Amino acid sequence: MYVVTPTTTGDDVPDISIIHVDCIFCVAHLIPVYGLDFIPKISPHNSYDMFSSYYVNRYADHHAFEIA
Repeated sequence: MYVVTPTTTGDDVPDISIIHVDCIFCVAHLIPVYGLDFIPKISPHNSYDMFSSYYVNRYADHHAFEIA
């Protein structure tokens, strides 16, 4: 699996942009890289902010999300 991390600018501000839905090629299955510290509460709204890096599962079934 590959490890990915979010990019930041020189002053540690997240480097983000908005992309159009038509530009998305396929889905990605991200698995958090867990550390040694306890994470008190994770919700769908803050789960991407709780971890600094993720594994990309290249064996995920991307065809499961195709529109028939």
